[in-house]
Amino acid sequence: MSLIKPFAGLRPAPGRAAEVAAPPYDVMSTAEARTMVADRPWSFLHISRPEVDLPEGVDPYGAAVYERARANLATMIDEGILVRDPQPRYYVYRLTMGAHRQTGLAVTASVAAYENDRIRRHELTRPVKEDDRVRQIEALGAQTGPVFLVHPSTPAIDDRLEAVTRRDAPEVDITRADGVRHELWSIAEPEPIAELTAAFEALPALYVADGHHRCAAAARVAARRRDAMPNQDGDTPADHFLAVTFPHTQMQVLDYNRVVRDLNGLDAETFLRRVGEVFEVTPSGAPVKPVRPGQFGLYLDGAWYLLAIGVERIPQDDPVARLDVSLLQEHLIGPILGIADPRRDERIDFVGGIRGLGGLTARVDSGEMCLAFTLFATRIEDLMAVADAGAVMPPKSTWFEPKLADGLVSHLLD
Repeated sequence: MSLIKPFAGLRPAPGRAAEVAAPPYDVMSTAEARTMVADRPWSFLHISRPEVDLPEGVDPYGAAVYERARANLATMIDEGILVRDPQPRYYVYRLTMGAHRQTGLAVTASVAAYENDRIRRHELTRPVKEDDRVRQIEALGAQTGPVFLVHPSTPAIDDRLEAVTRRDAPEVDITRADGVRHELWSIAEPEPIAELTAAFEALPALYVADGHHRCAAAARVAARRRDAMPNQDGDTPADHFLAVTFPHTQMQVLDYNRVVRDLNGLDAETFLRRVGEVFEVTPSGAPVKPVRPGQFGLYLDGAWYLLAIGVERIPQDDPVARLDVSLLQEHLIGPILGIADPRRDERIDFVGGIRGLGGLTARVDSGEMCLAFTLFATRIEDLMAVADAGAVMPPKSTWFEPKLADGLVSHLLD
């Protein structure tokens, strides 16, 4: 079975993409989603966050929510808002955010390759979130949120995609309220489809950047269908999951910073002294945004400090332990602030770099949090090294921008 396959995508009808396209389902609260769908009857949030059409306080994991998603999808198809392409194809998907641009390919990726670690993961998943995606896929008979994949950059793929964007006008060209431009081209001709399929087949692996729960859910749905129909050939639509894959050289990974509620019973002077036993601590008259690995910014009591950890403390032979998020946790957040499990401890929170340094200082200055840390952004090569080692990254290690839109192309399983 090939690593990727073309598919007949379900897409907004011509001229409807701006009405349909929505942010990923998991980047907003229910209240925010309700605001976003006001006066937008065809927003894809009616499918990805269907609780917006039910009374406030409804259980977002209740049966009524998935049933509403199914009904809303059927309505959008019946009304001609969403239309399925007549034959399988690939879709070139370009994202532009300011001066940054990345060009990838929307595909269906092999569940078997995911299960056999040729599509490599780097995060743990939470059962409740997996269960939610399983129920969503089964209710819809479709995968609607693409997994964000990364492939090792190669001219055999990347040059072909660029050639498509130079040759043809995009079939979809919209700029959303956040300023991100989304463009889509389709490739339906047999020869370029075969060439792209072969070029991906030659790669050693693909990497999950974002969407671990969607991958895991797709694998569970595929397994259920195989159990129910054991005579299948293993190459049905459910044996593949919706994804967009981008070259690793085009990824924009932002910093993922930390705020902490208290000093673990220490006063500021004692805390800084203990930090200074491990890090070089330098007061800074300006906000600190680290410019290299091993540097950290600390904001405490209205003042900024630059922290630097010695090279001798960085284990270069361990792809997880050498990450900045691991070094900060191992040498400061754990032993000094007493937060052993940042995945579950409510004293710590995480702030994506898209919110800027002001998103950190505001939470400290308000008194909600006591201190903040800024980190150098995790490099995509480090993510790939962790995945290649079969290891797991610490929680909240990467923040990818820009985000894919939901609704521009979906994968029907039936």
